Parts: sequence; C-alpha cells; structure tokens
Amino acid sequence: MSQANTSTLEKMITLNNDYLHKFGFIFIVCATGKSAEQMLALIEQRINNNRAEELQIAAGEQAKITQIRLENLL
Repeated sequence: MSQANTSTLEKMITLNNDYLHKFGFIFIVCATGKSAEQMLALIEQRINNNRAEELQIAAGEQAKITQIRLENLL
C-alpha cells in the first residue's frame, strides 16, 4: 500500500471503515506479494460476504501471516 496512488488509498480507507462497521473487526489479508490494487480488489469482493464467511477467511489469512512470520524466524 505504500506505493498506492491516491485514488486506491482513498478507496481502501473508505472500504476499511465500511468493513469494520459491517463485521466488527479490521480487514485482514496476507499482503505478501500483493499489490495495492490486488488488495483493493480483495476487500471489494470480501465486503459482500456474511460475517461467518468472513471470519473463516480472516482466520485463514491470519494463519498465512503467522506461517510466514514463523518461517522467517527459522
């Protein structure tokens, strides 16, 4: 996201706020290897999920992040 253009950043801010309001937790995605535009596309898709679906996806994303962090420790 650090290299995202202003339009992408503004859309992400809006969607992040909408996501938090809808689900009650922040948007989480394993960002490794993803562009800002890819992450924007993911939140645009996932905002349409129901809470149960999104909890499952978010848990999977957290597991990916944890796996990468553990691998980097070794």
